[in-house]
Amino acid sequence: QGQYPGQGQQGPYAGQGQYPNASYPGQGQSANRAPYPGPAAPNPSQGAGSAQGFGSSQGSWGQGPSGQYAPPASGPATTTQRGRGTGMKAGAVALVAVLAAGAGGLSGWAVSSQTQNDAATTSSSVAPSASGTRVIQGNASNPDWTATAKAVSNSVVSISVKTGQGTGAGSGVVLNAKGDIVTNNHVVAAGGSGGTIAVSMGDKTYEATIVGTDPSTDLAVIRLGQVPKDLTPITLGNSDQLAVGAPVMAIGNPLGLSGSVTTGIISALNRPVTTSTGDQGQASGSDSAGVVVTSAIQTSAPINPGNSGGALVNADGQLIGINSSIASLSSGSSNSQSGSIGIGFAIPVNQVKIITDQLIASGKARHAYLGVTTATGTATVAGVTTTGASVRSVQADSPADRAGIREGDVVISMNSTTVTSGESLVGLVRSRKVGERVTLTVVRDGSQQKIQVTLAASAR
Repeated sequence: QGQYPGQGQQGPYAGQGQYPNASYPGQGQSANRAPYPGPAAPNPSQGAGSAQGFGSSQGSWGQGPSGQYAPPASGPATTTQRGRGTGMKAGAVALVAVLAAGAGGLSGWAVSSQTQNDAATTSSSVAPSASGTRVIQGNASNPDWTATAKAVSNSVVSISVKTGQGTGAGSGVVLNAKGDIVTNNHVVAAGGSGGTIAVSMGDKTYEATIVGTDPSTDLAVIRLGQVPKDLTPITLGNSDQLAVGAPVMAIGNPLGLSGSVTTGIISALNRPVTTSTGDQGQASGSDSAGVVVTSAIQTSAPINPGNSGGALVNADGQLIGINSSIASLSSGSSNSQSGSIGIGFAIPVNQVKIITDQLIASGKARHAYLGVTTATGTATVAGVTTTGASVRSVQADSPADRAGIREGDVVISMNSTTVTSGESLVGLVRSRKVGERVTLTVVRDGSQQKIQVTLAASAR
């Protein structure tokens, strides 16, 4: 397992399997973004799935090409901050770089910008609501983004982490008036080991401590030591009601440029994204050490290092996701780049709410568990071949076993959502609550049937 990329002479990370290499937009000594080739998704035709049966096939790690430093970046970002990132283990903090892959989903590694010690045309209004601030758009088909930005800007903060190994930064979103802030685990992972966490809101900075972290979903909650009177919680949306093509805004702290907003659309929903970070090797419920699988929102809103943990909101200013990862061109390509190429990913807000409610209540989170190991496979019904999650084994007395799922079944949907791969099933199971009843559509011996399963809590 690899770790976060360091600065300067830090070595490259190898790619794996049949997928292209992910690049780390790390920062050099002059804030030049340096791409590192990261691992891609395991080959879905090899290896066994998770020992805990979350459904992901895991193949062997392959060797990829060496990384190279990118040319100096232009614009103010190259002079404003030398580097930002999280996960100080070897130095990452901002986002997770991910590459488009094949049927097995998307894969990549946490990326960051970081520094080490060695170096509108319609009338809209903004109104308070019970849980935060909401926007009343005058024209839903032509949003007034100025009103949206005004509504959410005070609910999104900049986060900096400092340890003996270096400093890093990311973003966060205010959840409530008590001072609880959600961010990515990889943003604050080092803050609990002798590090300090600072939260900036405008021209004021406050100390914060970790309430709880959940490496397997890459989410964390921190709490302000002193809560300002004008703290503004964000309004939560419903990610189950999202539609492809809907307009969205991303807001955060890219490359240290706090309060930056970008707009785009929802490009896809339930996109299986696999990311891997060295600091997440003990991830409870992850399918292998350091692997996080998310059924993500894909967006065209530009996301860059430092946006990690920031907000993805709809035109009404409601939080619909936590920005966590980006896709990158292959670092082996002459056109390689480590910033945004218009393919970013966010953790859906409904999953964020499930995890953060638990972290605030107890500092820990439980995860839904199915009890199968899978690989990406195909099934044929009435002459039509469909790709899905092929069940390789079923754990005894697991939810899947009790529901009657068998080895050889191919899962092609959960509730109304299509399952396209082993990783897709993992992400969908991870997004549900413990104790929730779901309907799996499976193909067995050429026939399609529906099986209801009550998800249990993972032992990990």
